[in-house]
Amino acid sequence: MNLFMPRIEISLSQIRENTQILSDLYFGKGISLMGVTKAVLGEPSIAKAMIQGGVKYIADSRVENILKMKNAGISIPFVLLRTPLSQVESVVRNVDISLNTEIETLKELSSHAKTQNKIHQVVIMVELGDLREGVMPCNLSQFIRQALSLSNIKIIGIGCNLACYGGIKPDDKNMQELSEWVDSLEKEFQMDLKIISGGNSANHEWFNSCQNVGRINNIRLGESILLGRETVGRKEIPGLHAGAFQLVAEVIESKKKPSLPTGNIGQDAFGNVPDFKDRGIRQRVIIALGNQDAMPSGLNFNKKFEFLGSSSDHIILDSVYDSVKAGDEVRASLNYGGLLSTMTSPFVRKHFTDCNGSLVIK
Repeated sequence: MNLFMPRIEISLSQIRENTQILSDLYFGKGISLMGVTKAVLGEPSIAKAMIQGGVKYIADSRVENILKMKNAGISIPFVLLRTPLSQVESVVRNVDISLNTEIETLKELSSHAKTQNKIHQVVIMVELGDLREGVMPCNLSQFIRQALSLSNIKIIGIGCNLACYGGIKPDDKNMQELSEWVDSLEKEFQMDLKIISGGNSANHEWFNSCQNVGRINNIRLGESILLGRETVGRKEIPGLHAGAFQLVAEVIESKKKPSLPTGNIGQDAFGNVPDFKDRGIRQRVIIALGNQDAMPSGLNFNKKFEFLGSSSDHIILDSVYDSVKAGDEVRASLNYGGLLSTMTSPFVRKHFTDCNGSLVIK
């Protein structure tokens, strides 16, 4: 059978096994998992593999992805990681829990929840140093007081986000600070916070080293499940599969060519002025994949191919293989950026395999 290229080959069994291992690991200290599907465009098959592996929630940053999964029959509680004001009506209608940091957004959520005869559940995010989203700690008590006055909003948790923007590591200090805020807020407002979401795939090193997780009882995991890595140093987590996603592209040209272009150098297709080294005559391979299909810096080719450059629809490789010919396949593993871009591209076909070897093409 001739398989479409470019394609991304996805092992659902490896994703399921990664989820199971991580679920067992974290649950050993009383921490449940949210499986984050935003990097895979809310693909229902992947969400189902996460659920089979033990996640208790599915989290995504886009309502459209959540709708796709709900329409595929997935009924686990859905968490929205990003709450745009323009979509609050749809958020209330389709999402069980949303993460929030703005009172005006909560007011709109409450208003639409009242119209829909619902109580919308929220987790309030607190800023602990990474400077992405979060209420500043000094304003947290006042924020909670205002939120509690809204009739159709129920605060069910507190969370934080680290290592996504500022690269700030989760550690005993900031995790303890989150726990202390939970204790303080519960005492001040006589409330019971069900979800204490301490972070994401960057929390793995902290989790392994800490003696006491405090009040943390939930972690949001995407990259660790999908790519088998923690995200502070991008190290593979022992026992996990790091190759559940493989990108396959077609060779469309393979020729010996000079390594130094001829003529006066100006800007390339993206406004950069390239710099070349004269390495003599080399075997140059072009694959049918470009910036419109994948983030080139997110692709990891094997050692016999060296990435040279890319345009919107071509990637040029230096090859030690003289035998590579047009029509051959070239494979690449993916980092998070590579996964995000290829799963989002409409030009990359998705091939799913399960433990029984069955193939589903999308």
